Amino acid sequence: MPSTRVPYYKQNRLKQLRAFCQVVKTGSITEAAELLFLSQPTITLQIQALERELNVTLFERSGPKITMTPPGEVLYELAQPLLEGIEKLPETLMARMGSLEHGELDVAAGEATILYVLPEVTKRYALEFPGINLRLHNETGRDGMALLRNNDIDLIIGSLIDVPDDVIYEPVVSYDPMLIMPHGHPLEDKKNLSMKDVAKYGLILPPKHLSTWRIVDFVFDKYNLQYNVALEAGGWEVIKKYVELGLGISITTAVCLTDDDNLVKRPMNKYFPERSYGIITRRGKFLSPAAKKYIELMREAYAPAE
Repeated sequence: MPSTRVPYYKQNRLKQLRAFCQVVKTGSITEAAELLFLSQPTITLQIQALERELNVTLFERSGPKITMTPPGEVLYELAQPLLEGIEKLPETLMARMGSLEHGELDVAAGEATILYVLPEVTKRYALEFPGINLRLHNETGRDGMALLRNNDIDLIIGSLIDVPDDVIYEPVVSYDPMLIMPHGHPLEDKKNLSMKDVAKYGLILPPKHLSTWRIVDFVFDKYNLQYNVALEAGGWEVIKKYVELGLGISITTAVCLTDDDNLVKRPMNKYFPERSYGIITRRGKFLSPAAKKYIELMREAYAPAE
């Protein structure tokens, strides 16, 4: 009678996949071993066993440096959501049974998004799911995308101009572009405000790696105009303060502005596009019940009024 015993290597497939994915994430067998509380030889043996079973080479090795092969990239894309699903299994089970009492959620967003787009959503989430450990990471641009790709966060709430192939962007709400300046500025009451008028004055902009610069570059280039950056500052609250002090003017979106701002605000819809903010997730990523609930609340909060 044939044996029904599961081969030993298949019993250890989960461990092998976990070791493989950890090496991919860290880029190092040594670091992966430390994070998994295993020895380096154990990690190496697990990966070698996985390669034998699948009959592929997962890494190219050149000294201490390791690089994924094409089969390795495909396996990582398949395995990572499975591992995430297993790690979130207790939470998912409780959610399926109608309860979401425990879990974790990591959301990245820029300062303006955290201050002006997310407060009501986050407040409602915290009240409805007090057992979920929610962490908001003040990260945006390249840093936020790196966290998402490395599975250090569940999702991003923010704005994207160009959408990479490995992420999904769902716009939820849009805001008008605005020119802000201190009271008494020459452009305060300027009729038929043009880009040529704006180009005469120094701009205060956020760090250059953020998308605002690309938009400003595009628009000024479209009108064959040069612009001058008087000051580069981090965070729209900081920028608004220095605009108020008269150190320059700035181009922002209405999401950053409130009735309490001591600033002159001029719409710039004629020249700049609306700016959308929405939900950014990694394509193929397992979304936990906690993440799905936050996304649902985000959609509900900004659903068009009927």
